[in-house]
Order: sequence, then structure tokens, then C-alpha cells
Amino acid sequence: MGYGELNIRSYNPQKDRAGVEDLERRCEVGPAERGFLFTDTLGDPICRIRNSPIYNMIVAELNNQLVGVIQGSIKLVTIHKPPKNLARVGYILGLRVAPLFRRRGIGSSLVVRLEEWFIASGVDYAYMATEKDNDASFELFVEKLGYVKFRTPAILVNPVNCPMYRISSKYEFEKLKVEEAESLYRKFMSSMEFFPSDIGKILRNKLSLGTWVAYPRGESWGEILPSSWAMVSVWNSGEVFKLRLGNAPTSCLMCTKSSQLMGNLVPCFKWRGIPDFMHPFGFYFIYGVYREGPMSGKLVRTLCRLVHNMAAKCSDCKAVVTEVGGSDTLRRHIPHWRLLSCPEDLWCIKGLKNEERESFYELIKIPTTRTLFVDPREV
Repeated sequence: MGYGELNIRSYNPQKDRAGVEDLERRCEVGPAERGFLFTDTLGDPICRIRNSPIYNMIVAELNNQLVGVIQGSIKLVTIHKPPKNLARVGYILGLRVAPLFRRRGIGSSLVVRLEEWFIASGVDYAYMATEKDNDASFELFVEKLGYVKFRTPAILVNPVNCPMYRISSKYEFEKLKVEEAESLYRKFMSSMEFFPSDIGKILRNKLSLGTWVAYPRGESWGEILPSSWAMVSVWNSGEVFKLRLGNAPTSCLMCTKSSQLMGNLVPCFKWRGIPDFMHPFGFYFIYGVYREGPMSGKLVRTLCRLVHNMAAKCSDCKAVVTEVGGSDTLRRHIPHWRLLSCPEDLWCIKGLKNEERESFYELIKIPTTRTLFVDPREV
């Protein structure tokens, strides 16, 4: 590269913690037109992968200066490919390169080293998620490293604000025991793409606040399920890391200021505005959304409102977020603001085993209308 010797190695907590945290603070995430997001890892640089079954962080040094970092996790998931439906997948996240050292091949060197770790660990496929408009990421992974477009899920964001939603008395709610929630997920969602085989560990994690079901009032919850019902689980991402919005677009700033002003001027109207995203905030992530029956869409919407009201009681929780398949009709029933949401996130995937190339080509040809399970540990 002509800039000194690049050293790619494993993360050392004692040596690298401060450098990785500083790099995270200097690297923005997200497209400029919607405003950058900055991440505060709360003193734990590996917080986003620590809850995964197997994980690794790799750093890049140039002339004894930490200039790049990447993280990866490994798990067993459902993937519809012949002749089997399970695959070992490696998720790539947290790729950061110091602004002054970009365009020198550091990012690609980090990805290649992480792929080598995946291969040594028996991973079938590596995948990553990025914003659809992130040209630099697309150029690196798709054009240079051979990843292909796989899915385009939608990230739906609902700001947490006062007043709380009114919850209809037409529906009953019940918080499930972990054992019952796991049983339902395995029965109804285990065939969905990227469903994790260790769903029980996710539900039992301290960050998982619980699983709730909703059904019509007058019916009962038991071995025979109601005519319509819906289920969601909630993950407290704010306990892992905080976000802060920087370089916010004028439209967002104006909407925030005007909504705060309206709330002060006419409090009797209970104006629902945008929270302050300019300071560090946490969020709740809704995962494992499932529904059945003719009224299930309304039940999903009501459960999302219930989660909003839960989040409103948490002082630093400013948003409720979920992610659904790009063609999933479920998105119509989930409360969200278009200004804050991302209609097309981009998932890219790459086969790491030469003997499974045919299976890989079959996998990427599967229609994108399938429901997608998004693991809260990878948010």
C-alpha cells in the first residue's frame, strides 16, 4: 500500500479498547441525506456481538496506530437450500476504517481475514447488511469481494413520545413464559429464513424483555389457539449501546422543533412529536413478529402500541424499531414514521464452500417474498 506495514490481528481488550472506542466515535453510520448515526458502546467495544454464540473482533494497525476494526458472529439458522434446510452462517458487522486511512485496502483486508476465520469455523455463508445507498459498502462487498444481493428488508422506526397510545379494550394481552414462547416460535416460525436454532437462548437473555400475545376479548388463550392472534418479543438494545444522530437533515430538524413547539403551545391536543435524537438514546427492538387469523393485523398494531407505551416509561428509550422482509405485508400493520424509517435495507451474502456452489445459486434465486427472522443480537 505504500503507507507502512498493515498488521491485521485479533482484538486485545487491554490494548485496544480505548482505540476502538475512539474509532467508533469518529466513524459515522448511515447515508448523509438522512443524517449520520454515531454509536456509543458504553465502554464495551464488543457489546454488539457479545450475546452471539460465537464471535470475534479483528483490528488493523498501521505504524502502530489502530486504523480499522471489524466484527463477526457465527450461528446455525434455517436457510431454504437443498438438500438441507440448516446452515452455519457468519454475520459481518461493525466495519470501521479511520477517515484519513480509507481507500487504502484496509477494509477489504479486514473482511478477508474475517472470512478466513469463518471458513476455519465451518461457516457455509457469510452475510452483511448495509444501507441501500451506501455506495462504498456496495463497491467493497459486491463489486470487489463477490457478495450478491440477497434480501431487502425494511427497517421501521416509531419515535417514542408522549402521550402514550390508547390501547383498545377489544383485545386481551398475555405475557408468555419463556418455555411457551420458545415452543410457539419453533412450531410456527422455525421454517422462516434465518430463524436461529438457539432461539431459546435469545428469549432467556437478560436483554429480552419478554414475549406478548394479543387476541380478541372473549376468547381464551390455551392449547386451542384463538381465531386470531399475534405475538411479538422485545429486546432492550439501549442496554447494549446508545445512538446519536449527527448532521440531521433540515426536514428532520424542522419537524423536531415544530413538534416540540406545538406540544408546548397546545398541550391539550396531546401533540405527538419527534424525540430529541441529537443526544445519546436507546431503543427497543421488536423481533419474532407472528400473526394468524383475520384480525391479526390489528392485533400486531396493538401489540406495537403496547411496546411503545412500555418504552415511554424508560427515560432514555427514544424509539421502537423492527425489521421485516421487504415484501412482507406485515409492514402495513406496524406503526412507523417514514421520515425515520429505511424502506430498503440491503442484505448481501456469499458462499464460502466451493462444494456448495450449486446450493448457493439455488438459495439466491428463492423469491424475496418469504418472511425473514431478524436476530435482535445483530441489530
